[in-house]
Amino acid sequence: MVNGRMVVERFPAGGPRGSWPAEEFAQARRSEGLPAEVVMDLATDTFLVIVRGGDGAE
Repeated sequence: MVNGRMVVERFPAGGPRGSWPAEEFAQARRSEGLPAEVVMDLATDTFLVIVRGGDGAE
């Protein structure tokens, strides 16, 4: 956990056209009650699915 945020999963930015795997993963976590959101890590060109506070994350 860094700055009150826990990274739940990482996805490369170059996904297939029309596919949003990070958003789909985050939506699935939200449907489970986890307040997941997607942010971009520009340094690594990666989408991160994070949970603020880290509560309930694995």
